Amino acid sequence: MASTYLTRNISSAGSSQKGTISMWVKRSEAPSSGSNAYPRIYQNEYSSSNFFEVFFRDTGELQVDNYAADSTNLQIRTNRKFRDFSFWYHILISIDTTQSTAADRCKIYINGTQETSLAIATYPSQNTNLLLTNSGYQQHIGYSGYSSEQYFGGSMSHYHYCDGYAYSASAFGSTDSTTGQWQINTSPSVTYGTNGFFILKDGNSVTDQSGNSNNFTVGGGTLTKTEDNPSNVFATINPLIGSNLMGSTVIFGNGNTNVQDPSGSASGVNPYFISTLGMPSKGKFYCELKPNSFSTSSGHGIGIFRTSSGNIADITSSSNAIRYIFADTSIYISKYGSTDQSGLTAISSGDIVGMALDLDNGTLQYYVNGVARGSQITGVSSANDGYDYFFFANLESSSSGRYGRYYWNFGNGYFATTAVSSAGTNASGIGIFEYDVPTGYTALSTKGLNL
Repeated sequence: MASTYLTRNISSAGSSQKGTISMWVKRSEAPSSGSNAYPRIYQNEYSSSNFFEVFFRDTGELQVDNYAADSTNLQIRTNRKFRDFSFWYHILISIDTTQSTAADRCKIYINGTQETSLAIATYPSQNTNLLLTNSGYQQHIGYSGYSSEQYFGGSMSHYHYCDGYAYSASAFGSTDSTTGQWQINTSPSVTYGTNGFFILKDGNSVTDQSGNSNNFTVGGGTLTKTEDNPSNVFATINPLIGSNLMGSTVIFGNGNTNVQDPSGSASGVNPYFISTLGMPSKGKFYCELKPNSFSTSSGHGIGIFRTSSGNIADITSSSNAIRYIFADTSIYISKYGSTDQSGLTAISSGDIVGMALDLDNGTLQYYVNGVARGSQITGVSSANDGYDYFFFANLESSSSGRYGRYYWNFGNGYFATTAVSSAGTNASGIGIFEYDVPTGYTALSTKGLNL
């Protein structure tokens, strides 16, 4: 459950009629209920009766509210739902209440395109003073101050606020002429105004890069740097595969790079944790996993699976998966339904298991703490075989009390909030790993997929 947020006290008033919020976000928590049902991505707040905020609803829509003296005078909600947890969104909110046309007083842009299909469109009257940046208020990112909850779960990058200026999305991004994708402008030419700021520029720094010195502080939790960014999206674990495969008690954290089943799921469910990015039958990819606090009596495992139908449920068939099972006395590598290797040394909590998957030559090699474990598995794939391949891990929790916690490193350089201790070599330059990446291999990311 997310618990990290940023905060800043506002000491001088800014514009109450014009402002621009621009940020890149990658969500990691599925719509839920309760304390994190409406995760805040921006809030200017004085009390539960006076605030301006931007947030995701529990059903996935994006909403902008201005609530002053117990009255809503601005409320915009998209029809579109934002439920892709493998994707970075560029969100831009442009406010200008001086506009004569009501619909021009609040505009929402997603990846460069204005959202015009709206579930709710309550615009302020012309020249209305909104609670954008008010003296004595607090700015929050990733949190609701008046309710002390509603944390944002995921990653953020290049977060701007322009006080007194209403910009369109083209000031902060552009369309790639070759791919047609919306891409980030890392150094936009904009004016920030009195309370404007630019944070999270190149990592987890909350020092204002706008020149205003409007620095934020970490109000709670741990703000962790990630290699995953709008220009290179890294794999994480997919939270949307369904309770029929994950069970009902699975908890995600740190941008879906760590997962745990603290007590064991309902009988009959063996939780599977699957990478968001799949690999076609080409390329060489490497990742690491640190199992932590797992019950050694159960069939915990890590491996790859293949699907030609796009059906994630294919993972449950032994004919589609290679699984390295770490039991209490031995490990078995199960190759598409048959035992391939056995009698190896057991995995312990805190060991780092690496996987080097070569889809060009159809091989898979496991590593434990940087040392090859077992012989190379061959016959994994063949060129253009029609399959997509995914990394996965599983906890055999069909019996109560079988628990486990896994920390993945797909190249972000962290296991949960702990940075790798040695940072091995990586000739591709993509991703940071604990141990040396085998020659010719790279991280599973959008750039890695296109090498």
